[in-house]
Order: sequence, then C-alpha cells, then structure tokens
Amino acid sequence: MSSTLFRTKNVEQSILDTEEPEHALKKSLSALDLTVFGVGVIIGTGIFVLTGTVARNNAGPAVALAFVAAGVVCALAALCYAEFASTVPVAGSAYTFSYASLGELPAWIIGWDLVLEFALGTAVVAVGWSGYVASLMDNAGWHLPDALGSRDGADGFGFDILAAALVLVLTAILVIGTKLSARVTAIVVAIKLVVVLTVIIAGSFFIHGDNYDPFIPKAQTVDAGGSLQAPLIQLMFGWAPSNFGVMGIFTAASVVFFAFIGFDVVATAAEETKNPQRDMPRGILGSLLICTTLYVAVSIVVTGMQHYSKLSITAPLADAFKATGHPWFAGFISFGAAVGLTTVCMILLLGQTRVFFAMSRDGLLPRFFSQVHPRFKTPHRPTILLGGLIAILAGFTPLSELAELVNIGTLFAFVVVAIGVIVLRRTRPDLPRSFRTPWVPFLPIVSVLASLWLMINLPAETWLRFAGWMVVGFVVYFLYGRSHSRLGRHEETTEAEVHRRPGPDGTA
Repeated sequence: MSSTLFRTKNVEQSILDTEEPEHALKKSLSALDLTVFGVGVIIGTGIFVLTGTVARNNAGPAVALAFVAAGVVCALAALCYAEFASTVPVAGSAYTFSYASLGELPAWIIGWDLVLEFALGTAVVAVGWSGYVASLMDNAGWHLPDALGSRDGADGFGFDILAAALVLVLTAILVIGTKLSARVTAIVVAIKLVVVLTVIIAGSFFIHGDNYDPFIPKAQTVDAGGSLQAPLIQLMFGWAPSNFGVMGIFTAASVVFFAFIGFDVVATAAEETKNPQRDMPRGILGSLLICTTLYVAVSIVVTGMQHYSKLSITAPLADAFKATGHPWFAGFISFGAAVGLTTVCMILLLGQTRVFFAMSRDGLLPRFFSQVHPRFKTPHRPTILLGGLIAILAGFTPLSELAELVNIGTLFAFVVVAIGVIVLRRTRPDLPRSFRTPWVPFLPIVSVLASLWLMINLPAETWLRFAGWMVVGFVVYFLYGRSHSRLGRHEETTEAEVHRRPGPDGTA
C-alpha cells in the first residue's frame, strides 16, 4: 500500500498531459505579465495595515528589518519555486511539484492545503476590500443597510454584499481569459503603485529624525501563556517571544509574513506562460524583489512621520498623514487600498482554480472539472464552482479568526517545495533545468528551517484548525482520490498487460 501512496508522476508525463486538447490551457503570459501578477497579489492589506500594527506592538522603526527578514524567508522559497516552475511548467504549483518528487499522497496533502489557503485568502481579502469601499461610500454619503454590511461583529442575519459581488465579478473575468485578467491586473497594479510611491515620496518630506530614536526599542518580555491562543512554541517549550529588541524583529517577521503571501501564486500560472523556462524565474523573483523594496521604504517613511508608539493600528498610513496636517492623503490611500485589493482577490482565485484543475486532471478530483472552455481555453467549471462558494463564504462568514490559516498553509507549501527540490535533484539529475536553485541542499534546508520557525510562532489554535482540515483531506483521498487516480489506473493497466503477455509456451 505504501508504494501506491508515494508513487510519483514523472515530469515528462505531467508535461504530456498539458497537451490534451480538452485539458490544455492557453499559453498567453509573458515575464512582465507574471511580474505584474506577483506585484498585484503581494501588495495588499499588508502594506496599508500591518506596517503600523507591527511597528507599534512588536518592533518599532525596526519593522523595516522585519520586512527584510520575512522577505529573505520568501526569497529562499522563491528560489526553490523558480527551479520547479521552470522545470515542470504545469498548472498546480506546489501540488504538481510534489507529485513529481515526493509522491501522490504528499501531493494530495499539499493540493488540499492550497485549496484552503487560496479560498480563505480570497475571502479574507474580499471582506477587507468591502470595508474600504464601504468607508469610501460613507464619506460620499452613501450607506449600506446593516444587513448587507460586514459580518464581523454583526448581530443577527447579515450578508456582506460587496465582498460577494467582488468575487463573482472576478470569477467572470477569469472565465473569459487569463490574458484579460493580466490586462485588468496591469491597470490596477499601476494605480496601486502610484498610490504607494506617492506615500513614499510625499511622506519623505514629513519625516522627523527624532521618531527613529530608538530605532530598535528596548526589549519587552511577553508573559508565556497556556491557552490555545498562545504561539505553539510557548506550549512546546514554555518560551515566549519578546516584543521589541533584536528578537522582537523576528517576532514581527512572523506577523508581516502575511504581507508577502501570494508570490507563490505566480507558479500556478506556469502552464499558461509562453516561455516558462525563462519567464517563471523572472516573474517570481522580480515581483518579490519589487515588493520587498516597497515594503521597506513605506515602513521607514511611516515610522519617520509619526512616532511608532502613536501609530494607528487600523489605518497607519492614512492616519500618519492626518497627524502631519495632510488629511487629503487619507482618502487617497483608502482609494488605493480598495483598488489594490481587487487584484489580490483575483490572483488568489486564479491560483486556487489552477490547483483544483490540476488535481482534477490527475483524477484525484472528478475529471469533470478539468475540461477547459472550448472558446476561452480556461478551466471555467472549477472557476465558477469555487468562485460561487467563496462568494458565499465571504458574504456570510466573519473571517478574522481564520486569516492565520492562510499563513500556515503557505509556510507548509514552502516546506514541501524546498524538500521536493532536494529529492528531485537526487532522483532525476538528468532533467534539463533552465534555472537551478543555488547551493542545494544547503539553501533548501535553510528555507525549511526558516519556514518552520515562523510556523511554530503561530497560535496553537491555528495548528488545530489546520490539522482538522488535513484530516478531512485524508478522508476524501482514501474514499475517492486514491481509487480514481489516473496514475494508479495507468499502473494497473500496465500490470494487467504484463500478465496477459504470452509465455514461452504460447499461453498467457
């Protein structure tokens, strides 16, 4: 049984499956499109909200170093993703990479994990977008009924109509075509970058050097807690992370990591890229470099404009401009945040549908979902299904407590991909690799350890929820996926043919 659970799907077969007419995605993306996708999904709530929260509670002005630390963890994973995405240019990202290196069960686990990660990520961002738009509407004198507003803190029946509507509109755009999605994303990303650069340039004129003193505030020990809300590392070792000081920078890094979630979504579009061997590494690494630079610049500016202890937690950038006597920028930044979150939602939804599509094409989910639209050449069936479900989820569910599941899901994917690079280097050294992760196995091992460090800093409650979703995944796999696997059926057919071959005496 163990041999069937860890059977691998060779790279050549994975690529061959992408050429089946009914299951082939249209190749239309360039390196620029991929970079725009990456920037579009990474720059979102993190840059507009987390900067102030983490500066005030965890790191002070050294939040800039926390962004660097989180960016390094992502860069280590990005190097591994770049090798896989250029070597195995097939939809599915970490799921496909795991199938080629670790086996079917690990691939299923990571695919199931990614479905949760992208679904919750899309819904959480849609609800955040709804909040920004509702605020802008209130400023204009337009007010939604309470029953159609945010579900967080709501009493009685309520449905977040704005969040659900956004998901449905983006679903329609993704059905029509990935290239159209790239064009919409490019326009929105341009607006978002103008807003971010305005914050950096305009804010630099209002910086006061005294606000950087001290740049790394004195460390404050956090009392160790025993509840499920405490980080797992506290419950395991009784050690509590500190706020501020040098260690506070790493505590902050585990929080601001959420701001980087999404660059791995670029890898899910490998099959739709014109020249994946060249363009995937450029898109993944280029978008991560751009976003890390912008994050650091924004954090330096905002902590220079206002002392970290006075920064707003809900809207630090907007309120920092208010504090300097320039309230006009507050509305401008809220507009930029609302526009920017649109692309975050769309690209997360794109990533989820591609993982679902890849799992369906392999038979681990019903094959019905792996047929592409005859005209648009997009996986329209899973896009419509998942878009509808996420619209309902975003409309009815207060998601603030579930957001951390997105973090743990992403970090788990990072661990699996890094291990997969090491394994595939040993099992298939002959594969042509247009991009090679440097210093294997040292760098992937460091990537695994860095990701695990951030994971154990997440609350124990998050681990329990994640474990619960994984248990459901195991049940689905053993009840359906394992018996319907195309790879498994191919092996059974091959074995049956061997048994039917005539022997030396002419008998079967």
